[in-house]
Order: sequence, then structure tokens, then C-alpha cells
Amino acid sequence: MQVLAVTPEIFPLIKTGGLADVAGALPVALAGQGVTTRTLIPGYPAVMSAFRKKKALYQYPGLQGGKAAIHAASVSGLDLFMLDAPHLFDRAGGPYGDATGADWPDNWRRFAALSQAGADIAGGAISGYAPDLVHVHDWQSAMTLAYMRYGMANTVPSVITVHNLAFQGQFAAAIFPELGLPASAMALDGVEYYGGVGFLKAGLQAASAITTVSPTYAQEIRTPAFGMGLDGLLNLRAGDLHGIVNGIDTEIWNPATDPHLVANYSLKSLKARKANRKAVEDRFNLVSDDSPIVCVVSRLTWQKGMDILAASLDDLVAAGSRLAVLGSGDQGLEGALLAGAARHRGRVGVVVGYDEALSHMMQGGCDAIVIPSRFEPCGLTQLYGLRYGCVPIVARTGGLADTVIDANEAAIAAGVATGFQLAPESAAALGHAIRRVISAHADPMVWTAIQKQGMKADVSWDRSAQKYVQLYKSLIAKGQPAE
Repeated sequence: MQVLAVTPEIFPLIKTGGLADVAGALPVALAGQGVTTRTLIPGYPAVMSAFRKKKALYQYPGLQGGKAAIHAASVSGLDLFMLDAPHLFDRAGGPYGDATGADWPDNWRRFAALSQAGADIAGGAISGYAPDLVHVHDWQSAMTLAYMRYGMANTVPSVITVHNLAFQGQFAAAIFPELGLPASAMALDGVEYYGGVGFLKAGLQAASAITTVSPTYAQEIRTPAFGMGLDGLLNLRAGDLHGIVNGIDTEIWNPATDPHLVANYSLKSLKARKANRKAVEDRFNLVSDDSPIVCVVSRLTWQKGMDILAASLDDLVAAGSRLAVLGSGDQGLEGALLAGAARHRGRVGVVVGYDEALSHMMQGGCDAIVIPSRFEPCGLTQLYGLRYGCVPIVARTGGLADTVIDANEAAIAAGVATGFQLAPESAAALGHAIRRVISAHADPMVWTAIQKQGMKADVSWDRSAQKYVQLYKSLIAKGQPAE
């Protein structure tokens, strides 16, 4: 089976969050199930400079305002198509915005071009390559399915995965004439969305099937509270909506072999974590004592509940925990957390930014990781925590609820607890959860049992990859995309 994936980012080449990890890990897992995936990505500078050997397979004399070409290359077991369009992607900054964090004003054009290229490949633009199915990710590649629907590839089945429904790619109706779609596409059952153009909405409308990254999130987004204005469409397409929880790359995230750790360890050698714990204390200037180190590795945003954490910080320290924070985002939240670190020197440490190696060290050395998100489609940091014996403290929502078993008395007695859940998402609930963590941490037998049960959890892609393969096969058997 040949699958064409289209994504705006992929690990290890370009990453802003969990989408890149999924885009990089899923093809490897699918390969073990007999599925060959080729992934189309934008030709950002970091992508194009990573390859000395690349081959131009298709040329565009004009694609959304400039010359472009589709190149092929391979890295880390991934087969890639790269859209080399310097006028769209060769610029300093991030994949979606400039160095200040402001979105590129032509993002609609950049990701329309990516989508056009995806649809062209699906329609046979690359000689000798004909995918059996197209799988796109989030709004940046969702328009691929609209271009397929109204173009040459309208018989190729497709899947769209929603990693976060909050990001939808909504643009003014004025861009429509430049998209290269027929006038009939600017309709309620096409790309039109609240009077403008909705990239994600267009993909949800055109896809043969819709997946989200956890079963609970698949149900949550059908409600007004989580549907972000798309719950009506998602309910109409409920029969085509599937929740498949994410996995992680257990080769990259393996405490026994992780090169970013001071000391490697396994389920049978947890005591070796102490060396990593010391490294975390040194990096975050924390005092060394027996109290638990609770860490945060996150975008510092309202969605992630970081305002709740900032409001709770004094109480968390008073309760007897230490806190190590790695992240960036809202400047007000960055400031509030830095102020908290200044108030509690030696008890709270904050590093603003993103550091992949440090994030591994934190999972390998901290006692617990807190994720108080208001909504969370899946979440990956709690899966890393389970894998590394860094006990997750999570809000009872989305994929967090699906992947962490709360350490209540019954679960502890049964030996199945893997972490701590909190609800509702509030300072009071977070404080209560942290006190439960501190109490459990004070009992080495209980704490070690929770750690080990989490490390035994299957957080790999194996089961989820099987579910994707089953879905792919069912869509190919049907032979026609949704209308």
C-alpha cells in the first residue's frame, strides 16, 4: 500500500510541537505493517539545507507567485517529497511566522501551494508514483483534499488528522480567486466558512475519513464547548470520525539508550535516575533535597493551563514541591513564571525557550510532569513521562484522560495506577493533585509502583498503526472519497 502524507512539519527536520513527532514516527510504524509512506513537506531552509543529494522530480513555472519544484530525498528512514518554493518558504524565522512570532501574512498562499503540490502528486504529477491514499495533517495541508476533490485526484481516498481543532486556517474571502479552485468550491459544502475561506473546514468536508489523536477528543469536538465552531460539521460526519491515540517513537524516547541523559536506566535500574535528577537540579539552580521535582515542558499558553500553574506556584512551593519549567509562549505567562522563580530561588527554576536535549533530561530526572491543559487532543509529553518514569499529573481531558490511570486508592491497591488526574482545570484542583503527588512520593513503595506501571504501558505506535492500516484498507476498498 502506497500512502502520500502531507504535513507542514516533520521530526527530525522541522518541529514546533507534537505534530512533527507524529508525522515523523507514524510512517516508520506503518512500514512495519506493510505500508509505504512518502511525505510531502515545505522546503524551509532547515529542510533544503539538510540534503546534499536531492532530485527534482517536477517543476512549476509558476506556483502561487513564483517558480517551484518538487524534490525527493530520504532521512532517518523517511522518504520525502520537498516543495522547493523559495518565494514562499526560504525566509528567516519559524515555519509559520517571523522571529517575533507574528504569523506570515501570506500563510494562506504558502500552504495553498503545499496543498496544490500534494493534490498534483496524488493526481500523478510524479512519473511512476500513484498513491493509493492521501493522509493530511491539520489546516496547513487540509486544502490538499479540496484541490483533489475539484481536480484530477477526486477518486483517491483520503484521511485528515486533526491534531488541534483550535487552529483552523481561516482567511478572508478575498483570497479565493487566487486559490485556483472552481467558483463552485466557494460554497457551504466546499471551502466557504463563515463568509471567508476555511482551510481546515475544507479538508473536513472533503476527506473520506477524519481522525483525531485520541478517542476522548473525538467525542469532545462534537460539542459546542470543544468544537470551535466546527461541531455541526463534525456531527454531520460523525460516522466518518475516528479517535486514534498517538504513540511515540520508542527508539528516540528510550531511557535505556537516550544520549541526552547523564545516566541511562530501565525499569530494573530506576536508582540510576538520581544522576539525571542532580543534572536537573544543577541546570535549574534548584536546592538538592528529597522533595519531588515537578516539571513542565510546554508551550506557555492559556490552552495548556499555564496561567493556572502561575497562579498556583506559591501554593505548590508551600506544599513542598520544587518546579522546573521549560517553555515559551505568552509573554505575560513567561513573566509570571520568571517572577515566581525570583520569589522562590532554589525551589523554582525557569528556562524560556525550547531545548530538545533538555526536555529529555527533564523526563529522565524529574519526578513528575504536570500538564493542566484546558483541552488536549492527545498530548505527547505525558507519554514521554510514562516511558521515563516521570509520573504524569494531567487534566482529565482529551488524550490525557485516555492515557493516564489516576492513582486513586483503588487503582493503587490494584497496581494499575500510572499518574494523577485533576478536574476541573483550576488552581484549587491543581493544588490538590500536587498534594496527592507529594503524599505518594513520600512512600517509596507506592511511588516506585506508579513509576514502574507507567513504564510498562504500551506507548508505542504499534496498536495505533494497526488501526490506521485498518482504516486505510477500508477506505481503499470503498474506492471513493466522501462528497
